[in-house]
Amino acid sequence: MNSVLKIILQRLALGLLTLFIVSIVIFTAVNMLPGDFAEAILGQGATPEAVASIRRDLGLDQHPIVRYFDWLSGALRGDLGNSFAQANFASFVGDDSGVRVSVAQQIAPRFANTMFLAGVTAAIAVPFAVMLGILAALYRNSVFDKVANISTLTSISSPEFFLAYVLILFLAVLNPVLPSLSNIYEGMGFGERLQKTMLPALTLTLVVTAHMMRMTRAAIINLLASPYIEMARLKGIKPMRVIIKHALPNALAPIINVVALNLAYLITGVVVVEVVFVYPGIGQLFVDSVKIRDIPVVQACCLIFAAAYILLNLTADILSILSNPRLRHPK
Repeated sequence: MNSVLKIILQRLALGLLTLFIVSIVIFTAVNMLPGDFAEAILGQGATPEAVASIRRDLGLDQHPIVRYFDWLSGALRGDLGNSFAQANFASFVGDDSGVRVSVAQQIAPRFANTMFLAGVTAAIAVPFAVMLGILAALYRNSVFDKVANISTLTSISSPEFFLAYVLILFLAVLNPVLPSLSNIYEGMGFGERLQKTMLPALTLTLVVTAHMMRMTRAAIINLLASPYIEMARLKGIKPMRVIIKHALPNALAPIINVVALNLAYLITGVVVVEVVFVYPGIGQLFVDSVKIRDIPVVQACCLIFAAAYILLNLTADILSILSNPRLRHPK
């Protein structure tokens, strides 16, 4: 158990180091964008005094290294700064009547919406993909297996926006079963929210199911030639029971990895789907903030995406370690 704990601590330390490096890349990339942020906020008719005042108020006149560590220390405390776009600009030029909106206040409801979308998608995609992979392994080289592989390969090869528009055509236009736009708002009932989220959730399900199904199928087929599987078959155990009780538990490590990676995609890769369905999530907020150059929000969204991806990768590593009996019970 000490060796397992040591490996887990090493993974956590590596994850923190990766997140630190990614934060440097995010800050550097955003600050390398052409143009002056203060002039972009105030417009072309801004006076030099107003530009200098807002640059001083925002700390843009400081050295980039100082600004980076101020941003990083604030992020560690949960303070991601103030949104440029949502503020009353009078507050930036010395007028106390101005109102500033923190980035955390702006991101929190959007992030909750994205997590709801990811949760609905995961609840549909994970059991569906695993069961589809089990059936494809059980009936490998059959018509069902070939159709499943062709379908998943087509799904992997199709971009998200294409699948989204196909679903809109068939489920919202030709057969108006689900709404084409996801108008989510605060206080909406669970049933109505679920209905409006279903179409983007089905789009993401088509994208992530393919990877999980193919990995489940490959991992199980790889174990079917093992001696203990042959022994179970010789005892007369039903093929489905052999796969579920004997093969699947030993194939969990690669399956957990691919499931965690696809769950990370559900949080970090929803930008295109949220834009297509106008879903009020963090991906839509990120695109809108890039358009209006709301730099604190862009940096915060990128940091959240990176942290979620790294965290879920760490979770996959740790669960893979814990699912390995040779690591849990060393000789």
